[in-house]
Amino acid sequence: MLFSEQEAQLVALLPIKPFTASTAARIWKRSEAEARVVLDALADRGIIMDTEENGHSVYSLPPPMAGFFEFSLMRVREDVDQKVLSELFYQYLNVEEDFIKALFTAGETQLGRVYVNEPALPMELTVHVLDYERATEVIRTARHRAVGTCYCRHKMSHMGRACDAPMEICMTFNNAAESLGKHGVARPIDAVEAMDLLQSAYDHRLVQFGENVRQDVNFICNCCGCCCEAMLAAKRFGMLHPVHTTNYIPVVTDALCNGCGKCVGACAVDAMALVSAGDPVKKKKKKAVLNEELCLGCGVCVRTCAVNALRLTERAERVVTPVNSAHRIVLMAIERGSLEQLIFDNHALWNHRAMAAILGVILKLPPIKQAMASRQMKSRYLEYLIMRRGRVES
Repeated sequence: MLFSEQEAQLVALLPIKPFTASTAARIWKRSEAEARVVLDALADRGIIMDTEENGHSVYSLPPPMAGFFEFSLMRVREDVDQKVLSELFYQYLNVEEDFIKALFTAGETQLGRVYVNEPALPMELTVHVLDYERATEVIRTARHRAVGTCYCRHKMSHMGRACDAPMEICMTFNNAAESLGKHGVARPIDAVEAMDLLQSAYDHRLVQFGENVRQDVNFICNCCGCCCEAMLAAKRFGMLHPVHTTNYIPVVTDALCNGCGKCVGACAVDAMALVSAGDPVKKKKKKAVLNEELCLGCGVCVRTCAVNALRLTERAERVVTPVNSAHRIVLMAIERGSLEQLIFDNHALWNHRAMAAILGVILKLPPIKQAMASRQMKSRYLEYLIMRRGRVES
């Protein structure tokens, strides 16, 4: 439904790394003008991304998620039957398990992470929150910003399962916003409107789930627990840690908790529960308890508590966030045993700059990850570089 058979054959030949129209033309054995017509048509439908670099168009293949699955339902389109498409997505992602489990549970480094609900932070913690942990900072520093329809709730609306949370609230930034805004998949917005959307998300108790990088974040979704794929994955595979948490976690003060259960209802991943308070006088009295293994540390529950029995505190061990997308992609490839596929993607188009970027990431990784990379590459050159770096550092 998203590709013609010919388009699918052409896209399957393209490299994973960003490329130009001339690169696609060479692979497809077509003229550059013909290649550009195909690429621009695909970009207009959100199948591929295109950005401007030094006055030239650079194209890249987004993954299925977060990528062209979402882009297909981020706007109301006339060229596909969105009800049928939603039903197919629902079957593939919410009934069947293989794809979504592989996407969210393989390896230690995951696609996305949760942002802390900034109004829930106590004053003493605000000075410790790093810039990349704040959705407000992502909004403030982005080169481009855009908003689109929530793919998850749009899909669930066709299934009769959507909640009443806002639909026009999923934000993209930087390269993703530039491409999606240019082609009408999302609507370009300024920082003020983006901040207003974030406040609306806070007001509706939505969880901010974004790209798992510190620099150049491309998306922040505002997620509910009933529709959104990341939150549903967190509930289905919680013990496998499919979503990276924040560096914070709520603590319940038993003496203050009145057992109202508002925090239980607010939690998108069912990490809060009510149990007996053990009060010998009020035997039916309840209190809130937290399952720390499931908790994302978003802080949404904290803001629902009317008696201040919940507060955020720092986790004992900080969560490591990849610096940028290159760092994350290399880590994910190493952990999933596919580093050689990343490096040798399209041999004919190999270039030293890309290799240097990948090796640069590997040489900055912890020793155990370097060893994993070396085993997968089976490269004497890489082994030499790792050993040489170790000697220099020691």
